[in-house]
Amino acid sequence: MTLASGTRLGPYEIVSPLGAGGMGEVYRARDTRLGRDVAGKVLPEHLSSAPDLRARFEREARAVSSLNHPHICTLHDVGREGETDFLVMELVEGETLADRLARGALPTSEVLRLGAQIADALDRAHRAGIVHRDLKPGNVMLTKSGAKLMDFGLARGAGIPGTGGASGVTMAAPSQSPTMSRPLTAEGRIVGTFQYMAPEQLEGKEADERTDLWALGCVLYEMATGKRAFEGKSQATLIASIIGSEPAPISQVAPMNPPALDRLVQACLAKESTERIQSAHDVKLQLSWISEGGSQAGAPAPGLAPAAPSRRGRERLAWGVAVAAVVLAAAAILVLNRPAPKIPAVRASLQPPAGVFFSSTTQTPLPLAISQDGTIVAFCARDGEGPDRLWVRSLGEDGAHPLAGTEDAEGPFFSPDGRSLGFFASGKLKRVDVAGGPVIVLAERVDSRGATWNRDGVILFTGDSFGPVSRIAADGGGVTAATALDSTLGETTHRYPHFLPDGRHFLYLARRAGAGAGENPTIYAGTLGSNERRPLLEVASNVIYASGYLLYIRGTVLVAQPFDAGSLKATGPAVPLVDDARMDKRFSRGVFAASTNGVIVCMTANSEARSQLRWLDRAGRPAGDVGEPAGYTYGGTPNISPDGLTAVLPIANPDRGTSDIWLVDLASGRRRKLTVDTNDHPAARWLPDGKSVVATSNHKDGGGLDVISIDGTGTRTIVTMSDANGFAWPSSAWGDRFLYTPQPRTTPGANTDVLVVSLSGNGGSEPFIATKANEALAQFSPHGRWVAYQSDETGRPEVFVAAFPQPGGRWQVSQGGGSEPRWSRDGRELFFIDPENNLVAVEVDPTAAGFQAGASRTLFQVHGAGGERRYDVAPGGDRFLVTVPPEADLASSVTLITDWTRKMRER
Repeated sequence: MTLASGTRLGPYEIVSPLGAGGMGEVYRARDTRLGRDVAGKVLPEHLSSAPDLRARFEREARAVSSLNHPHICTLHDVGREGETDFLVMELVEGETLADRLARGALPTSEVLRLGAQIADALDRAHRAGIVHRDLKPGNVMLTKSGAKLMDFGLARGAGIPGTGGASGVTMAAPSQSPTMSRPLTAEGRIVGTFQYMAPEQLEGKEADERTDLWALGCVLYEMATGKRAFEGKSQATLIASIIGSEPAPISQVAPMNPPALDRLVQACLAKESTERIQSAHDVKLQLSWISEGGSQAGAPAPGLAPAAPSRRGRERLAWGVAVAAVVLAAAAILVLNRPAPKIPAVRASLQPPAGVFFSSTTQTPLPLAISQDGTIVAFCARDGEGPDRLWVRSLGEDGAHPLAGTEDAEGPFFSPDGRSLGFFASGKLKRVDVAGGPVIVLAERVDSRGATWNRDGVILFTGDSFGPVSRIAADGGGVTAATALDSTLGETTHRYPHFLPDGRHFLYLARRAGAGAGENPTIYAGTLGSNERRPLLEVASNVIYASGYLLYIRGTVLVAQPFDAGSLKATGPAVPLVDDARMDKRFSRGVFAASTNGVIVCMTANSEARSQLRWLDRAGRPAGDVGEPAGYTYGGTPNISPDGLTAVLPIANPDRGTSDIWLVDLASGRRRKLTVDTNDHPAARWLPDGKSVVATSNHKDGGGLDVISIDGTGTRTIVTMSDANGFAWPSSAWGDRFLYTPQPRTTPGANTDVLVVSLSGNGGSEPFIATKANEALAQFSPHGRWVAYQSDETGRPEVFVAAFPQPGGRWQVSQGGGSEPRWSRDGRELFFIDPENNLVAVEVDPTAAGFQAGASRTLFQVHGAGGERRYDVAPGGDRFLVTVPPEADLASSVTLITDWTRKMRER
């Protein structure tokens, strides 16, 4: 959130921005009551509703307000304006110590004077039970009156419970100012900035006063020498330097400084906190003594013994960050010149870049992959409200970046050499180099149910929710079946293939006909070029092989089971690794991946697929939520009733792995389940009378479209699919005619058409738009003269309008890509979504003799909860009903686990 000049926060008027940090944006403001300039710090809007962040914001206020000291920034006020929390602090004029150090080292007299002031400020904070935990030059302001310690955004009361072992770590960039950009304080997680972190912080242990003294030692060293105490070309080498090496003596780098200052800094930088100087008060006294000439002879100050580096500390190599374990271990070996010590298995947290959100795993199949050597992670994410794209991040470097041309990406998978990525997007199987470049289309008209790539250039994938595993060359070509469904077992789908190390055998999940997830789902080992297979275990999950183990999810627990890939036999019981792994029961898929060298990435928590029904105005601003978040499914289009009072849409039933149709009262948010059978109902649309809906209905003996009365008086079938495994997607009604799109399963890759059927059941279905392209999402105009629909005949989805009935005119409405058309109730506007997720409104003259598209206008950008048909238009055309992920789900992260195989062997 960026506040404009003149914005009011209570009595404070925003003047101009000053800076931004991880816990908020800082503005120059005017206190209109007292007529003074102040600094206002606000919590970002997209984080203000997160309970843990608001709690931390309040903790910062309490911490700062308790500190009254000339060298600590004064807190004037704390408040809340609407949904915005803010602090009001004294406006400190000057420059940061970081800015001053950019011009070189400070004179010794200034090092001693300012250092004593910083130590005195820390002493005041420590006596109040407060640990700063992010002391660095960027958090020290140099003013006419001396140093001012700033930004207690990472401070935490030393006595607050909740500390623990290194169960989780959040990574920050090595240098961030004025404070960290995203990391959150949590149990056993790293908080701070790497160059100034003590070894215990890197291990995810709780910080105490001595942690601040380490950072103070780093700051004093930098002030005296103009160089940082610890350096590294990457996060891995930086951490290895902090844990395993000593900085060059100050007297060697800057000989004009007194030897006693060198000894004091060494005492601050002892690896073991117990061997470190123990109080900021002592540091202040020593600096004052040195300043008074007490080290002229080079003797140590009274009571200050030389701090010998701890050998145990040097050998304590905890990888507290989500950067490559292999790289870090190698760096430690180089630094220490001795065998790498035993590294505990560490759980770390990978966060996306600022403003970027991981794709909703409830809608995006398997949005996560890791290269076989464990150095690169690929994930699907969106920047703001934009489309999902493929992002890559090297675990030995900072930051992640998107790959151009990968819009709508899902299901990424690496080539064996880690140089290329396969993925699914817009109904196509594609590949791209990890370094970027042209995107190559391998196969068209496919869905995403997992893929895998072997060293011989063979890709196995499941291109539909029904059918076998398919095979294609990594360079493209013909698609052939790699498995065969066993009809005697009632199998309907083989999915989530995964090659074993020999590149010939592969794992896959077989599901059978039944309620959604199927009955008795089984993992098989298949063989390339043969229909031979071996059953391995019964579990409703994707399964991968890594480092001698099968990894899969039971319930919400990620487990590892010893497995002999040569004999294709399990050799031991499954052992739990992650107890809160994210699992989509409807599709029998968990979100995890593993390298061949002991690195696992796994999304956790929020296992239940949820989204929020929300009103947005024509500017995209929230205009009210409808009810509580629910499992609105991928086909979960909110469709508003003719009277505008009720919406109908599907909600997932995770226990059955199916969806039910629900009615939602738009005023109260109360829901009522409409379907009462055990069939799968993934979509529904209102009929013009407002008394019935048409719903997709699928079961093990077939499927089609049913008309369901909302008063419960009856159900009748109007469309029966000849393909028992197919779907019929309802679209729109006008008069006695109903448009729908059948999606057959017996012919993988077949195109989809728009058909029309009589609601009275007379005459059956007839083609309306049927070409070699894919047509879908057809919508009658309010007067039944036109039908808007989506087609990919130009090579990408575009919105067209055709006269009804055919034959008649046909017009292309969108020009740069478009999907999900919707009419306003008066027929004067046609809406659609463009490739950047912008909602576009096109003017239409309903009185013209022929269809005429007028001016178009972009209204706002909205990502929605994924999938198609994610919005509907209110009867007045002034609001839009959308499904969006809840704020809590947007804050998800990826858990990374290193060296888990050693932990397994030690059990």
